[in-house]
Parts: sequence; C-alpha cells; structure tokens
Amino acid sequence: MSVLEILKIGAALATAATGVFVLFAPRKVVGFTGLEPIGGRGISELRAVFGGLFIALGLTPLWLGTPAYLMLGIGYVAIAAVRAVSIVVDRSAVPSNFISLATEIVLGAVLVL
Repeated sequence: MSVLEILKIGAALATAATGVFVLFAPRKVVGFTGLEPIGGRGISELRAVFGGLFIALGLTPLWLGTPAYLMLGIGYVAIAAVRAVSIVVDRSAVPSNFISLATEIVLGAVLVL
C-alpha cells in the first residue's frame, strides 16, 4: 500500500469522523461553523447533513474504492473553490473559514491525485 493510498484512507476516515462528531455533538460545531440552529429542527439538520451525509461520504470510498475517492475529492475541491469566493464576496475572512479552506484544499488534493 502506497503513502498516497494511506492518505486517501485517512481523508475518508477524517470525513466520516467529522460526521460522527456532528451526529453526536451538533451544538459543539455551532461556534466553528457559524451556523446557529433554531430548535430541534435546526439540530436535526446539523445531524442529518453534517453528520449523516459526512459519514456516508467518508465511508463510501472505503467500500467502493477509487471512483468514490475521486468523487469525494472533487467535492472537497468544489467546496474549497466556493468558500474562497465567499471569503471575498461575503467578507468572511475569519480564522475558522481559513482553517476549513486549507483542510478542503489538502483533502481535495490528496483524494483527486
């Protein structure tokens, strides 16, 4: 197994781990994401989208292999591109946005290679 393959597995697991964290502790990501869920519906949305979807996106490449790693990587690259534009257009140059942007660029690059 190559170093790149190990990094891809790590990226997929990190994605799934993020989802597990949000699934079980959705209120702990509020400060980092800037999202403020209102009531049970808002918490449910965090759990479903940032929890459930991220778990599925992270675990699917481990099951399906190469094409799914590529798809996850393209997803991260797209998120990074839109985030970069948003940082400028929305004047949202805050540390958490730059941390997310750097993470998305690194994970996207690893997964697309």
